[in-house]
Amino acid sequence: MLNQSHASAPVRQYWGQPLPGDAANSALLSGHPELIATEFTYGRDECIFGEGEPSEYVYQVVRGAVRSYRLLSDGRRQIGAFHLAGDIFGLESDANHRLTAEAIVETTVRMVKRRSLESAAKSDVVVACKLWAMTAGELRHAEDHMLLLGRKTAAQRVATFLLEMDKRLAVTGQFALPMSRCDIADYLGLTLETVSRTVSQFNDEGVLALAGARHIRLRDRARLAAMDA
Repeated sequence: MLNQSHASAPVRQYWGQPLPGDAANSALLSGHPELIATEFTYGRDECIFGEGEPSEYVYQVVRGAVRSYRLLSDGRRQIGAFHLAGDIFGLESDANHRLTAEAIVETTVRMVKRRSLESAAKSDVVVACKLWAMTAGELRHAEDHMLLLGRKTAAQRVATFLLEMDKRLAVTGQFALPMSRCDIADYLGLTLETVSRTVSQFNDEGVLALAGARHIRLRDRARLAAMDA
């Protein structure tokens, strides 16, 4: 939900690298004369937009982290994706959002009007190509996530997640997770107990090293990769 009162709120911490000004994704939302970008900051667990709300804006994470999810009919939550610094989200094929998006930690997002982005894509082939590439990437992620939920064991799911976060977040060989283990469980389709038990097992076996609940250093990427294959 758009709340302009957050626009001037300070950002105290973020996960992932701060959004570089010359990044390709950044240029997509702010490097065209037809696109006017605005930045807002949301507090931890604050809703950015809700399922079924009009899809009026496209968003990009500047600092922080966002989860997008849907509540199932039985009350369970299925997280579809985690959006980190530089990621674009909220672009829909329909007039309304299919998922809810929440800030996991204090998060700053850049936003542009959807109709402005669509207009720019019609007149600029570079914008159109970047938009197509972004959409194709989201489709690939959805297909990979469907495979993860439908075909992989609990250990394989956790291994896949750790390798993904290592690729997206690692600095000097270790990374800090912005999301809780409950978030991870809802993303992987597992129970909180299963995620915690699997992470502890990987730690005991020397596959990873834990420094607190969310700071992780992978010690045996080859073994994780073999499990993920």
